[in-house]
Amino acid sequence: MRAVRLQAVGRIEVVEVPTPAPGPGEILVRVLAAGICGTDRHLFRGEFPCAPPVTLGHEFCGEVTAVGTGVRQAPGTRIACDPNIACGVCDQCLRGRVNLCVHNIAIGIHRDGGLAEYATLPAHRALPVGDLDPLHAAFAEPLACILHGLDIGAPVPGERVIVLGGGVIGQLAVQLARNAGAEVMLVTRHPAKRALAERLGATATAATEAEALARLGGGAELILECAGVAATVEMAPRLTRAGGRIVILGVLPKGEKVRIEPFDLLFREVQLLHSFINPFTQGRAVAMLRAGQIDVAPLISRIIPLAEAPDGIAEPASPGEVKVLVVPD
Repeated sequence: MRAVRLQAVGRIEVVEVPTPAPGPGEILVRVLAAGICGTDRHLFRGEFPCAPPVTLGHEFCGEVTAVGTGVRQAPGTRIACDPNIACGVCDQCLRGRVNLCVHNIAIGIHRDGGLAEYATLPAHRALPVGDLDPLHAAFAEPLACILHGLDIGAPVPGERVIVLGGGVIGQLAVQLARNAGAEVMLVTRHPAKRALAERLGATATAATEAEALARLGGGAELILECAGVAATVEMAPRLTRAGGRIVILGVLPKGEKVRIEPFDLLFREVQLLHSFINPFTQGRAVAMLRAGQIDVAPLISRIIPLAEAPDGIAEPASPGEVKVLVVPD
């Protein structure tokens, strides 16, 4: 079969590898659709820890074609992969903080993932999605991560929320915050992404920090940083009202530093919070996608074959691009 392999930092290619067989407790799936994530680009550049050589792809939907011993899942079942495999026995797992598991193994990062024709995964990391469109089911993992961030930020009806960044994370965050009853502003330089956010329910958009402050006066109660760049992380406190919250959802390169004024956060009692992956939220994400509560179709910028995936990861996202999906067939 063909697979998109990160051979080493800065080296990614489509190669022929043996089709894997499911081990005990595992399933084999034929991959139907997989998303290219910003994390994949970090992995390519060596900005996020992983274990090459490895097949990338942690956001994918597939159809079960074979099962290992002890698995009850029926062949033909359509599933979305929940890629994080917690050990279940470390201190963090025993506290219920499985996203902080010290031995976590992430599919597509530490073991082979879904940017391939076939992939194996533990059966307990496969969530049935029914007849959900595979292109939409591939959004289950990123949506689950944002749900965790919204759980932390806890927007309430009538609050003002500013989303920084107009990529897929920001566009999904806009919809979740609107579903919570908040007034939502998206801040991004890209006019097409501002227009998209308005279509998806943003009550306002702005191109710059100054424009956002001019429209919202004293700022917002909740800031969702979804761009994953130092400038927006540093901007977030300046857009936050006294007593407000900031949730960092974007992934900055490992080792990158930002400038924050602790006195300002202290004097205005601004909470600076972080959200990491998707503990116990992917089932909710699948349910929301199946119910049509989140609109992901407008977020699909391109659909490409496996052969084009290495360039899709190695090259910077094009202006206005939101989500690129890979369909192996």
